Amino acid sequence: MAAQLLKHNDSPPFADHKDLHKVIDATQLGNVPWQCLSVQYAGERPEHDTPLWMGKDYEVWYRDPRVMAHNMLANTTYKGEIDYAPFREYDSSDNTRRWKDFMSGDWAWQQADEISKDPNTHGSMFVPIILGSDKTTVSVGTGNNEYYPLYASIGNVHNNVRRAHRDALVIIGFLSIPKTTRKYAHDDSFRLFRRQLFHCSLSAILSTLKPAMTEYEVLRCADSHFRRIIFGLGPYIADYEEQLVLSCTVKNWCPKCLAHRGDLDGGGNLPRTQEHTDLLVSEHIDSDTLWHEFGIVSVLVPFTNDFPRADIHKLISFDLLHQLVKGAFKDHLVDWVLKYLKLTHGTKRGEEIMSDIDRRIAAVASFTGLRRFPDGRGFKQWTGNDSKALMKVFLPAIEGHVPQDMVRAFRALLEFCYIARRDVITEASLVQLNDALTRFHHYRKIFETTGTVPHFSLPRQHSMTHYADMIRLFGAPNGLCSSITESKHIKAVKEPWRWSNKHNALGQMLLTNQRLDKLAASRLDFAARGMLVGSVLSRALADEVNVPHLRRLIRYFLFSQLHPNDPRSPEDVPAASCPRHDGRLYVFNSAAATFYAPSDPSGIGGMRREQIRACPLWRNVAARNDCVFVNANPDLEGMRGLEVARVKCFFSFKFNWVTYPCALVQWFDKVGDCADEDTGMWIVRPTVHDDGTPNFAVIHIDTIYRAAHLIPVYGPDFIADNIEYFHSYDAFRSFYINKFADHHAFEIAS
Repeated sequence: MAAQLLKHNDSPPFADHKDLHKVIDATQLGNVPWQCLSVQYAGERPEHDTPLWMGKDYEVWYRDPRVMAHNMLANTTYKGEIDYAPFREYDSSDNTRRWKDFMSGDWAWQQADEISKDPNTHGSMFVPIILGSDKTTVSVGTGNNEYYPLYASIGNVHNNVRRAHRDALVIIGFLSIPKTTRKYAHDDSFRLFRRQLFHCSLSAILSTLKPAMTEYEVLRCADSHFRRIIFGLGPYIADYEEQLVLSCTVKNWCPKCLAHRGDLDGGGNLPRTQEHTDLLVSEHIDSDTLWHEFGIVSVLVPFTNDFPRADIHKLISFDLLHQLVKGAFKDHLVDWVLKYLKLTHGTKRGEEIMSDIDRRIAAVASFTGLRRFPDGRGFKQWTGNDSKALMKVFLPAIEGHVPQDMVRAFRALLEFCYIARRDVITEASLVQLNDALTRFHHYRKIFETTGTVPHFSLPRQHSMTHYADMIRLFGAPNGLCSSITESKHIKAVKEPWRWSNKHNALGQMLLTNQRLDKLAASRLDFAARGMLVGSVLSRALADEVNVPHLRRLIRYFLFSQLHPNDPRSPEDVPAASCPRHDGRLYVFNSAAATFYAPSDPSGIGGMRREQIRACPLWRNVAARNDCVFVNANPDLEGMRGLEVARVKCFFSFKFNWVTYPCALVQWFDKVGDCADEDTGMWIVRPTVHDDGTPNFAVIHIDTIYRAAHLIPVYGPDFIADNIEYFHSYDAFRSFYINKFADHHAFEIAS
């Protein structure tokens, strides 16, 4: 502290937090002030007993989205990670199409074609404004405080930038949430006003962008070049309920197509367009017919009608989180399994089977990035992350307790999810995606034939039929998922609310967001100015890991390192010919693996870093020895070129002045030459010698690809009540290689 104060002549740079806030507030960098829009009901009112909600003023707070877009375009940290023109990418090896970032899709290309038709805007850079909104609750116990944030991004930045909390998604508004008494909560006038308020608010907030949608403006971009810019409304990130409000569509109908709500997956459905809706309304078809026959709320006009080149039905995007993870997987299939077990076995026996499934889930071994369920899946408040974590372990847990077709339905859905979550989608990926969807539609019939569900006309499952087309339009789905806006809630809404004094909290939250933006802009300015530069012995280890012949394994390892071209197995070489090491070993409890995994939550450029652990006591509970993929044959793809091993310990030593980082591993053998037909996962079992002892080896740490996650093959029998997750790798004889542990595992273990 004394050294730090010396820089400031023995006095701190700020007297207190008020002084700090004063300096931040005086900063002009990143300053986009908040504005308020006041709205009131202007429709017909009853002569007597006028509801209070009709006389209230509703405040909508917002910031100029045009200025926010200017700031994003000029952000120098996006240099090299922003696309200035739409493009189509092809694989040079087979000339097939690839889709990744948003500008690689056909929609941006089509918009640029439209803009180029006007001689005044020909050659301009197209900047699509991606929007997202979703109500969020900050406190249930102290009044159920709800807020309605509105976010914006630009489609030019790469998907990984938008997902990585690098200010490529910013909060531009807080929409009003009208409330009334229970008497009027379901009143048609009130419900209509809520939707009209939503669309009018969006139209007003985005109005500053409208002039620049038809006449270009010159702006400085991330690479310091100036370009002519044309803005346009891009896709809207929203869950299903929000999509209905946006598209003025009736509940249980699809906002993307004209499929009838009674048979959404019937096939042959035309796309829903604003032009078609306007034509039906112009034909003076009564509102009841439009509601019941077409699913159209005709008394509403979507906000997109106020802007050029915008059709809300075409701008509705996919939503991996709510449509697939929370919807088709958690709310549908997982709940259907519980219902099936109770229908088939009775309530008591069904609960017993579910308890065993919970124990199986709880017995799964630890793995980097894998959420544990110590009490199974039986808790009330499910988050998106909980559902994602359950996807990784649920399939092996139900096998043996449910019919084969149910297992295959889960497999098909999981494979659909993991393919859709890829960072790069190829034409082959789309074939795989459609194949998984076809298999899912086939195998899910088991839930209907067993009486578990009456039909499959479910909007969130139906949305899967649109994924292939939307990928062609918008690129990889992970760049437009509502998980991006949900995670933004934490920084933009929930944390600012917690920092407030809870009295008239919104004003304090607005100020907090403005200060955070100023600090982010100041950091960029400071960086541009250069202101931010600135042993044990092998015998002891053998006893600890219970591998008495460790010293011999080290000699085998040294022989293979010093004689890489010797065709003999080190075990066949006479002991006298193997190098001898009697020095110290340096033991480590973990090792870091860094690999390219753009589809996973990862750092910039798609690189992911994960810890592989091999420690005698993990979190003061039990030992943890992770499993790994080991490169065996780089000429073979996927699992055929990899082996699986369990790490007993990491250590290093010096021999002839060369340091060798190593791992002591126990090998696993693959069962069969391909993945299991039902689950789609490879099966392995621990390798043993002829005398039944485990097969250990010392390998160079560079041969380890990354961590692997194994789940026991439970079979039809119940597991013991006393099985804990840290017993998993020792208590069972065969294991699935969990390709659903994360998205990269899905790619290499399929």
